Amino acid sequence: MKRVVVIGLGIFGFNIAKDLYESGFEVIAIDKNKDNIQKIKDFSTKAILADGADKEVIESIGIQPDDVAIISFGEDLAASTLITLHLKEMKVKTIIVKAPNEDHKHVLEKVGATEVVIPERAMADKVAKSLVSPNVLDYIPLSEDYTICEMAPPSSFMGKTIGEIHLRSKYHIEVIAVREMLPERLTMVPRADFVIKDSDILVVIGRGEDIQKIK
Repeated sequence: MKRVVVIGLGIFGFNIAKDLYESGFEVIAIDKNKDNIQKIKDFSTKAILADGADKEVIESIGIQPDDVAIISFGEDLAASTLITLHLKEMKVKTIIVKAPNEDHKHVLEKVGATEVVIPERAMADKVAKSLVSPNVLDYIPLSEDYTICEMAPPSSFMGKTIGEIHLRSKYHIEVIAVREMLPERLTMVPRADFVIKDSDILVVIGRGEDIQKIK
């Protein structure tokens, strides 16, 4: 399993480090705030009190090209840019950086970040989609247009087969899996004669605007 180096332990960085560590990853956590290091000690493989923007600090931990680096410096674009450049020079292949807005994202991508995350925007999108389509439980955007999402089937689907609801012809949506809760199991690419129950969760792929039509 790859080693993950989390640089910056604000709310975002702390929770990423904690979740990955509890999932079995080797996590190196770095922050210059002593309180943050104390909090992460029990949720990381190694917690280092140091300035993560310092190239010598990063070199001293022996970061390798196959390690995953996650940078979370809040709105400090200078620090995020500097450490991204350092990591790029060290041939680190996966550099994930938190940014506060699109302007910062553009700069970080230019200097070598492989992925830039804007948590506030992602959460705003998720909340908005939950209001527009209340039956959509979770979603993964594939592109600007296409999305994979989990949705609770509307009442009009209950007791009908996949074939009878005509998702493909009426909505241009494909059901790629059904997550059954009673009994708990996952059915991949369900057949046309699969009967939908009120306890089922449909995993569908399609254009976001088409998915929103299903209420």
